[in-house]
Amino acid sequence: MLKLAASYGDRPREEFPMLFQRILQNTIRDHYRRQKVRSLWMALFSSFTPRDQEEEFDPLEALQDKDNRSQSAEPDEALQQAQLFGIIEEALSQLPPRQREAFLLRYWEELDTAETAAAMGCSEGSVKTHCSRATHALSALLKERGIDLT
Repeated sequence: MLKLAASYGDRPREEFPMLFQRILQNTIRDHYRRQKVRSLWMALFSSFTPRDQEEEFDPLEALQDKDNRSQSAEPDEALQQAQLFGIIEEALSQLPPRQREAFLLRYWEELDTAETAAAMGCSEGSVKTHCSRATHALSALLKERGIDLT
């Protein structure tokens, strides 16, 4: 209703039901698309989750870097995590700059389409196109390296 009022408040009253239905359909569709893409990438990150972990776990906080002095995981697990994260970083670096920017803002920073479009200075449609292309390209690049996301 808020989207309808904000964008189409000046339209004739007879058009409201049709416009509301279309806005509702698109919002639901966007929600499920976003959920599908996020679950796809979270499946990849699930390999970082410790087996005995019961509470919520953020894999990005557990990864070790050169400056992190906290306790590391078992050596073999730490190596696998570092290698997998390196492969993901390498695949991200191979994307065109606009695709990489859109992908990182949408899925790493968890901005919505409008916020991403404002940050990138482009339309929401362009953000969706860049994200879709980036997702497909990343999937192909990772599949070439033997990482299957399905």
